[in-house]
Amino acid sequence: MRTTSLAIFPFLFALAPLSLSADWTGFRGDGTSVAADQKTPVKWTADADKAENIAWKTPLPGNGVACPIVVGDRVFVTAASGGKNDRLHVICLDKATGKQLWERQFWATGRTLCHPSSSVAANTPATDGQRIFAFFSSNDLICLDLDGNLQWYRGLTVDYPLAGNDIGMSSSVVVADGVVIVQSEAQGDSFAAGFDANTGETKWRIDRDKSAHWASPVVAAGKTAGESVVLLTNGKGVSAHDPSDGQQIWLNAKPCDGISSCVYVGDVAYVPGDGLRALKFTGSSSPELLWTQNKLNAGAASPIVHDGKVYVINRAGVLNAADAATGNPLWQLRLKGQFWATPVIADGKLYATAKDGLIQVVDLTKEKGEVLAENPLNEEIMATPAIADGAIFVRSNQHVWKLGK
Repeated sequence: MRTTSLAIFPFLFALAPLSLSADWTGFRGDGTSVAADQKTPVKWTADADKAENIAWKTPLPGNGVACPIVVGDRVFVTAASGGKNDRLHVICLDKATGKQLWERQFWATGRTLCHPSSSVAANTPATDGQRIFAFFSSNDLICLDLDGNLQWYRGLTVDYPLAGNDIGMSSSVVVADGVVIVQSEAQGDSFAAGFDANTGETKWRIDRDKSAHWASPVVAAGKTAGESVVLLTNGKGVSAHDPSDGQQIWLNAKPCDGISSCVYVGDVAYVPGDGLRALKFTGSSSPELLWTQNKLNAGAASPIVHDGKVYVINRAGVLNAADAATGNPLWQLRLKGQFWATPVIADGKLYATAKDGLIQVVDLTKEKGEVLAENPLNEEIMATPAIADGAIFVRSNQHVWKLGK
């Protein structure tokens, strides 16, 4: 076992091995929020006396808005508890039953102040199929194997004491080419960094603009097959970096949204910021600007691209659909509620999760989107769902649900 910052004392429990086929590996799954071939339910009810299409509901030991991820036959989720929200939890659930298989707990080494609507467990973990990389608003980065054994631990505030802000951090971790990449942008120590997935050792660190930013890094294709680049956004623009050393490849110097993240599909990045812009990767030093559309203003939820269309939910709760090739608007649909979670798409349906727990199912196969069902879960939900094996995994502050048979 290797630790590279402070010693911590996890609660260890044994567990048998499992299949390592990963289904939903990080924030928005593979970064697109789409599981097109999954056959997911349309309706469910959470009423205890007539529950339907609720496979299980498992309570959590603390709060959080981080999304669940799915690896093989397990679901992983993080939480925070304690009077100062300084107890960090990484939890593993059985995908079939919802039974807790193991839990690890750590003390936060960085600041745990955050907005009441958020949590120290705001950053979605990621996996490379062999390990879980859990990142928290306290700038604690924890690597566990799939059985919960600690591999390494980085308390980044020990290295960068002014990292973080009083509202809280929420940028999720990504993994590219054996490097774990975090984006920690605030008014103090503001940086992006890459860590060796095997050892936790710092491979690179680059200074970032000293301002608060909550969007997540995105892994995209590089110039050649099998090569990756990492996209970082902030108020200065969107930049592409080599994941091995952090070197900047190009910069599109137009401000980006502070909360919603970009999405990469095919060879195009769709970047929120004063509307939405589409940047085509050309293999040269700079991307080609395909279009900009100021009518596609994202709220907190990130844009989604599927089947030639781009979907954006604005701050007023209006779902906008546009042509992904041109940015031309196609239709609008007013939804109910306020949206922090990014929608997910499966089987020709878009699942939009409102903050009050109402999940609206929109049929995307029609000429214009139509609401097929409205399914309340009656708890506050700000986390983007995960999809695997024809089921939807939803996380609130109190529970994780599996929606499906």
